[in-house]
Amino acid sequence: MIAPVDPYIEAYAEAGADMIVAHWEAGPHPHRTLQAIKATGKKCGISLNPGTPASVISELLDLVDMVLVMSVNPGFGGQKFIPSSVAKVAQVREMIGDRPIHIQVDGGVDPTTVGPLVAAGADCFVAGSAVFKGGSVDNPGVYGDNIRAIRAAAEAALKKAA
Repeated sequence: MIAPVDPYIEAYAEAGADMIVAHWEAGPHPHRTLQAIKATGKKCGISLNPGTPASVISELLDLVDMVLVMSVNPGFGGQKFIPSSVAKVAQVREMIGDRPIHIQVDGGVDPTTVGPLVAAGADCFVAGSAVFKGGSVDNPGVYGDNIRAIRAAAEAALKKAA
């Protein structure tokens, strides 16, 4: 999360980003920020910190390709997953309706949290600490095992929901 975000939009677009995601909390005019991202020709997303209610983005959904629900506070890896994030994902999914908008979750995503998030409507995930746990330069195979465990839990939740 960077604030303010608007001065950096062009630089990220020029650097080759396919999508630029701005935190709702990163500036005084999130609608203007999303318009500026769209003006670069890139896809755009809006992110919500854990303490921000989902309802604040209801008027912005027609501008976004993705909503990112932060399930930890931005700043550093390894934080504990905030369980109320599952309900927030469900609220966002309900607000989206039939629009083609992805819901991504970042923070504390692991094999135990991904299933409830999938069931609530999330379809994209950021996993950091859960991927790198137990691995090293000398033991990189663990990374693949960790990713496969997260994927398997997500796929099991999808099958259960079907």
